[in-house]
Amino acid sequence: MTYINQLFNHQDQKVTLKGWLYNIRSSKAIHFLEVRDGTGLCQCIVAADDVSDAVFEAAGTLKQESSLEITGTVLKDERSAGGYELHATDLKIIQLAENYPITPKEHGIEFLMENRHLWLRSRKQWAAMRVRNEIIFAIHNFFQGRGFVQLDSPIFTGNAAEGSTTLFETDYFDEKAYLAQTGQLYGEAMAMAHGLIYTFGPTFRAEKSKTRRHLTEFWMIEPEMAFYDLEMNMDLAEDMIKAIVASVLEKNRAELEILERDTTALEKLAEKRFERMTYTEAVERLKSDETAKLLDEMEESRKRELDEISKEREVIKKEHGSAKKWRKVQIDQRMKEISARIDQIEEDLRNIPGWKKSARNFEWGNDFGGSDETVLMMQFDVPLIVTHWPAEIKAFYMKRDETGKLALGMDILAPEGYGEIVGGSQREDSLAVLEERIEEEGLEKEVFEWYLDLRRYGTVPHSGYGLGLERTVAWICGLSHVRETIPFPRMLGRLRP
Repeated sequence: MTYINQLFNHQDQKVTLKGWLYNIRSSKAIHFLEVRDGTGLCQCIVAADDVSDAVFEAAGTLKQESSLEITGTVLKDERSAGGYELHATDLKIIQLAENYPITPKEHGIEFLMENRHLWLRSRKQWAAMRVRNEIIFAIHNFFQGRGFVQLDSPIFTGNAAEGSTTLFETDYFDEKAYLAQTGQLYGEAMAMAHGLIYTFGPTFRAEKSKTRRHLTEFWMIEPEMAFYDLEMNMDLAEDMIKAIVASVLEKNRAELEILERDTTALEKLAEKRFERMTYTEAVERLKSDETAKLLDEMEESRKRELDEISKEREVIKKEHGSAKKWRKVQIDQRMKEISARIDQIEEDLRNIPGWKKSARNFEWGNDFGGSDETVLMMQFDVPLIVTHWPAEIKAFYMKRDETGKLALGMDILAPEGYGEIVGGSQREDSLAVLEERIEEEGLEKEVFEWYLDLRRYGTVPHSGYGLGLERTVAWICGLSHVRETIPFPRMLGRLRP
């Protein structure tokens, strides 16, 4: 058996592919089968002159997602997906599928989510999962290449690292336990043993949020580094993100094309240093006249674009009735693009008044919401690192500056409206200060005794951060919602399939 992504090694040779029917076009004497096998797509030509009558007739009965085995000769053809096609000499049906529920027509998102187990087979979803795989591989390569050790933190925990309001509570043999929302505290312990470590696993947050950036179950990459300060922490995170993007651009060009991802912004990352500013500077930027002017200009631009693209839709809609078949296909595709763009423009026009108000009225000391991050990042084409946050809105374990008012934390915001993808800090290394913070937060000191031991026995300056995998996948793929970045998303109201 040969895989589609290896056909370039078998030009002019006879091979056998095993896969599923993705699409079929037929005429009197020929069937064009688009077959997928998980590694790619291949056009397979079943001509009446090249196969038996029984095989030709069987090919004509195939329905979308029928499983099959097809044998033929590999020929180079630049017009075909992957640059090669198969001229069949034999075909066996493994299973003739029932009528497939997901057709090329438009489906609502709820329908697609209910059929997520099948939606995963569509081209864009397939491409997103391949990019996700490469991102994971690139992360491991990055850390392993720098001498980090991957270690695993527990999923059941008795500690609430960032308060218990967003934790899933569960019974653990008559003892209260939580599903971990971070592996960080355990990561600190492991860093004191190995110096440089990272964890990579699922985390859980019981936030009752339905935004496009939220999942209740998601994957986090959390390095912890002994003897690292905030500056070193930021440098490492920037290097990691650049390495991830470079790897995807090198390995997944075809998938990014399927996703219709404009890679211009991604390609700039190799050349430019990430922007850096303090929280106070970011607040000033958010409230500035320049930001207000930018939003006014954006609003006017969107209105003009909506008028122009609506006129284009009316023109090509009238043309459709008298157009030839090939042109109708072009018009249908353009109509889909126009509809998607109009939806985005209308969403922007609904949001802009709220963005203006939120930016104008933002008060120092508040955390940035999704709209604040979106507005801020309109002004940058590379990620922005925001540092020195108000201590009151950050976790108890973050070290503070000499004033005691600012946490030595850093958030990395992705451009193009994708918001926070990294959150981290230099950790508090003083036993006395940490004990005081635990008391101030009203946390149960007893369950943190093991964590305090890290300050009793060989405490050192140390830092770490967490990268949200799904948000990173969404940004790199250009996907509008994180539900498309993980095979089976778990969100508020979504537990199945």
